[in-house]
Amino acid sequence: MTDTGPRKPSRRTVLKTAAAATLGAASLGAASYWLGSVSRVSRSVGKKVIVIGIDGMDPRLTAQMMKEGQLPHLARMSSRGGFSKLGTSVPPQSPVAWANFINGAGPGSHGIFDFIHRHPHEQCAPYYSAADTVPAVGGWEVGEHQLQLDFWPFLHKPAETVLQRQGTPFWDYLDKAGIATTFYDLPANYPPSPSQYGHHRCLSGMGTPDMLGSYGTYQYFSEDGPQRPVDEAGGKRSKLRFIADTANCKLVGPDNTLLKRPLPVTIEFQVHRDRSANAIVIEIQGQKILLKPGQWSSWTRVDFPLAGPSFVPTQHASGICRFLLLEATPNCRLYVSPINIDPANPAVKISEPPEFISQVSKDLGLFYTAGFQEDHKARTNGVFRDDEFLKQASLVLEERLALLEYAVENYDDGLLFFYFSSSDLQSHMFWWDSDERHPTRSAPEAQSMYAHVKHLYRKLDEVIGDLEERYGGRATIMVMSDHGFANFGRQFNLNSWLREFGYLNPAECTSIMEDVDWSQTRAYGLGINGLYLNLKGRERDGIVEPGEERETLLKELVTRLEAVKDFDGTPVIRGVYRSDQIYSGDATAMAPDLIIGYHRGYRASWETCLGGLTKDVLLDNDSAWSADHCTDALEVPGLLCCNQTIRSADPSLIDLAPSILEEFGLPTPTPMTGRSIFTR
Repeated sequence: MTDTGPRKPSRRTVLKTAAAATLGAASLGAASYWLGSVSRVSRSVGKKVIVIGIDGMDPRLTAQMMKEGQLPHLARMSSRGGFSKLGTSVPPQSPVAWANFINGAGPGSHGIFDFIHRHPHEQCAPYYSAADTVPAVGGWEVGEHQLQLDFWPFLHKPAETVLQRQGTPFWDYLDKAGIATTFYDLPANYPPSPSQYGHHRCLSGMGTPDMLGSYGTYQYFSEDGPQRPVDEAGGKRSKLRFIADTANCKLVGPDNTLLKRPLPVTIEFQVHRDRSANAIVIEIQGQKILLKPGQWSSWTRVDFPLAGPSFVPTQHASGICRFLLLEATPNCRLYVSPINIDPANPAVKISEPPEFISQVSKDLGLFYTAGFQEDHKARTNGVFRDDEFLKQASLVLEERLALLEYAVENYDDGLLFFYFSSSDLQSHMFWWDSDERHPTRSAPEAQSMYAHVKHLYRKLDEVIGDLEERYGGRATIMVMSDHGFANFGRQFNLNSWLREFGYLNPAECTSIMEDVDWSQTRAYGLGINGLYLNLKGRERDGIVEPGEERETLLKELVTRLEAVKDFDGTPVIRGVYRSDQIYSGDATAMAPDLIIGYHRGYRASWETCLGGLTKDVLLDNDSAWSADHCTDALEVPGLLCCNQTIRSADPSLIDLAPSILEEFGLPTPTPMTGRSIFTR
């Protein structure tokens, strides 16, 4: 890419600028921080493969924009190598799809079938599919505290978060062969799997929690807030009470697990308001932060003391957060980002090796570490407006570009993988590619916000162009996405449908978590695409007999579900798939019995995901989350663009691992079911 404008600062200067950027620089135009100036390119003679994972980048929109000349760098790469739709996972959910990429095989090999799994022995108790926390065993009780002593003779076992993805990740084969691999923000890999031979490095991505152990909990303070703090999906609301223009507040942190009954540690802070200046000053742990409306703070380190018995030194957990003043007066409103794990001093392991993320932070400063970085919940819950969400998402992109610069500066050879989340989470909020009525916006507003998605695609195209300019024929470069996108205007409540046809009881049931009668229930929905039989011998209170009764029920459900139509006669479900027919491998124990594949425009209802029921089976989607990909896999393929010739006629996610191994001269291992895209 030729730089025809004024000379830009060196990349090292740009790196520091981007890492320290505030809202004033945080727009989608911030890609210019990364693009267009000369940089070191490795002179190593070792093989180089660079994979850029762009979550949710849609092949149809990409192809259209390439044809219109809006994505010249992807178009050029396509002409030199190839461009193709990329088969996604069944179902096309991110943790499932990225695990397919990691294993080079389907869900039957890695055991991830949805965002949400259930414990059948606890009768559908839900948990995040890619990781689960195993409770502590044993403990020394001292007053109100309980200490975990893992040495003899106590041998207590502290609580532990365990990666649920099974099978062998493809980088293990590279690691064994002595080939360096580095992954930045890889989804479905928290806690990060270990490197046996020391040639693998990874920052965990999607699935990495915040300091509260959630996947992103903002804290929102306002004068018109609730009288008592209220928890909502993805956030906490509290009331600001000013006395002489000073409000005392509490920031909620992680649980103190040294207590028998763990309670959250809180930090007190003050908000001082200057009405004449239309500004506030936040005082927190000796730090003062001046903010005007619309202004973001830089990352602020916060320390949470975890007090134990008097004879045990107080432990400390370090987190980081950013403050945004939404309004100073007349109704002061303050947003606090989810408290991220401090990358300079992580409280838990979020990289492999553990010190890798601290090394990165030493050069870059503080940055988002939680798996979900764009705060979509703040937008969905009305804390953010569209423009405020866009600005926050732009801050994320700014950091991603700085991290990419770091990744390239520190890359010599081997495999480099880098992940962008922007195209997924911004599309969930802003995608709308038709003239149909939008759930929450007018037609002009919908098209205006959709334009931001296209703008983002153009910026990412420039990033790809600069990478190709740097490396030319010296590296194999793959650009891939895990799935595409579709409008989400109507929602289908699977459990309400099951109740209507008598599969789930009683008739007045409102939640499978609360008032279902399992002795009269033969099937239930949990997660976004899964349907489970209440199977005897598998579910705690199972009643469906294995064998003929199970077979008859499955066939009946498939037939009836595929016949579901909306009020206007539009088909709702494109296909219903039996897991025992589409999955193979040793990791199928947690699989749903049926996977529901929706037509474009439809998705499981919000209530369905955690077992809730609504009066109506079909409802309008009234959420700002107006686009999705949890449909039928045939509706939302991903994409693949490569600077080498793609010889496969129908490449899929499971084919990328064998292709990468082949580039390094390694054979496809037996557990993999994919095949190289470079071989006919």
